[in-house]
Amino acid sequence: MNNPDPISVFRTEAAELLEQIESGLLDLTRSLDDRDQIDAVFRGLHTLKGSGAMFGFDALAAFTHHCETAFDRVRKGDVPATHELVSAVLSAQDHMRALLETPNGDHDAMSASLLDNLHRAVNGAGGAPVQTASVAPATAATAKDVGGLHEWRIRFRLPINAMANGTNPLGLLDEMRDLGECRIVADTSKVPDLETLEPRDIHLGWDVTLRTDRSRADIEDVFIFVMDDMELEITEIAVDRAAAAPKPAEMPIAKTVVVAEREAPAVQAANDSKQAKSAENVRVPAERLDEMMDRVGELVIAQSRLTQLAGTAADLGLRSVSEEIERLSGELRDTMMVLRMMPVASLFSRFRRLVHDLSRETGKEIELITEGESTEVDKTVIDRLADPLVHLVRNSIDHGLEKPEERIAAGKEAKGKVILSAHQTGGEVIITIKDDGRGINRDRVRAKAETSGLIQPGAALSDQDLLQLIFQPGFSTAQAVTNLSGRGVGMDVVKKTVEALRGTIDITSKPGEGSNVSLRIPLTLAIIEGLLVRVGQGCYVIPLSAVEECLELSLEDDLRSRGRSFISLRDSLVPFLRLRELFRTGTQPDPHQKVVVISTGSERVGLVVDQIIGDHQTVIKSMSKLHHDVVTFSGATILGDGSVALILDVTHLVAAGQQQEAQLRAAG
Repeated sequence: MNNPDPISVFRTEAAELLEQIESGLLDLTRSLDDRDQIDAVFRGLHTLKGSGAMFGFDALAAFTHHCETAFDRVRKGDVPATHELVSAVLSAQDHMRALLETPNGDHDAMSASLLDNLHRAVNGAGGAPVQTASVAPATAATAKDVGGLHEWRIRFRLPINAMANGTNPLGLLDEMRDLGECRIVADTSKVPDLETLEPRDIHLGWDVTLRTDRSRADIEDVFIFVMDDMELEITEIAVDRAAAAPKPAEMPIAKTVVVAEREAPAVQAANDSKQAKSAENVRVPAERLDEMMDRVGELVIAQSRLTQLAGTAADLGLRSVSEEIERLSGELRDTMMVLRMMPVASLFSRFRRLVHDLSRETGKEIELITEGESTEVDKTVIDRLADPLVHLVRNSIDHGLEKPEERIAAGKEAKGKVILSAHQTGGEVIITIKDDGRGINRDRVRAKAETSGLIQPGAALSDQDLLQLIFQPGFSTAQAVTNLSGRGVGMDVVKKTVEALRGTIDITSKPGEGSNVSLRIPLTLAIIEGLLVRVGQGCYVIPLSAVEECLELSLEDDLRSRGRSFISLRDSLVPFLRLRELFRTGTQPDPHQKVVVISTGSERVGLVVDQIIGDHQTVIKSMSKLHHDVVTFSGATILGDGSVALILDVTHLVAAGQQQEAQLRAAG
């Protein structure tokens, strides 16, 4: 097995750091004097700078150094945190991503512009200019106030595998030298014989005497990236202040290869324990999970075939093995599904920055509220929903929310609200984007649709059909094209993406009160539990999450319900569809037909089938491009005998059936 690329690992960890920094900055906008958030942002910048320098991302480290310096001054109380400073660092954070992805690109002009903005933000807060020194100057820093000098003794020893994990001890020594005058002595007592030396391990320790005007916390910040796994002892030494004077470092740090030591048994055991704790979470590439899911899907199909063969065999041993394989494959499938599930918090968190930027761009006061962030969805669903949700949030802000003065005139609070929420119902997750803005202007939608030729002038439409027109390609009610919207290329993308996920969109709106867009999306796109049924000579799968109950439809009930298609179920009438007629099988009904009662959101509908075969672990296979317009089926699956069964999309199926019945009644 190949070792992971250190640069790739660093990029992944740096991306996580940048997300943490962005989250901390956005939290800081709510309370600019929050010391915990200020410290968190500083630590993130400090870690990113140090690890970037260790892995050779010098441009990233040098640029991040300026932002770190600015927040260091905020942390020390030299300048206050302001919205301008937070916005400047947010913009700089975007540039850090570019430096991370293309370290050798031409970023000088952008870096200079962003640092100029940072400089003005700090000066505007009443401070001095941001430092422009390099990240690791070659000369040792001297104390500015001799009377405030302290002398410290720092003894430290890194984990034996620190270099393999990307930690360069020379970078740590450089940072300590920047704090003041230091004398560094290497501890070679644990360096093994040449025959047993492992060159990739760290065998050295260091004993540093540091004279500086900085605090103990500043010294600890040098080791913030590796503190959890190392041995560190910091002791203050009494200093003769009268004799204190800057001296050159007694031991200049040479850029030499550093080798590591073999730990003593007790120390090694402690390190092993810490490393075991940090290894509880394992980072796995997404494509490996996708490959594993494909293998599990093939295993489920093979298990289904084995179950079918065992059912027709007289060998009891074969049946026993088949049942065991069925149990194990089911457990493996469930485990695999859990591995792919992610909380929607990872999706919702992306919109905090978007709302912050749009608030500044539009001049609107906006509050983003998120609910149900712990709801879990398949990773693929989350990835595909990112762009549609961006369009919906931008649309709510641009078309929905009013300017503060308009809201006050309408009797509302000056600050508008955008609510992102998620909750699970059965095998679906419902994600809702709600705002308290002006709502959708139906007259403008109708006028635009008539002008565009989407509907005939004066055509009768239900309110839901009228609102659904905004998802038509090229449709926009914006009076002018802006940076946010107006080109009509957003909402149709939303609809196409949601339908590709086998989902649906519901939209409601009240004039003056706001709009509510709900996306109903399946929890997973890979494997589902299904109910296998037969209609005519063909087999079909109904998602088990939509099934409420099954009952028998006698021939008498079938004949009695002709013309009205209702069945009495516990003192309530439930409409039903005859799938045999809907699919035009051309076959006669079985003597004992069955009704599968399904739930499609707020209503219940019965599906009349010829036979219920039983539950079935369904591996979803996508339909070909030739069948993309067949909305009544969401996919297909392979049965144990090698035949194909279509998976019913119950929502679209019910809509198609109701439309067909309406046409038949109109014709009659």
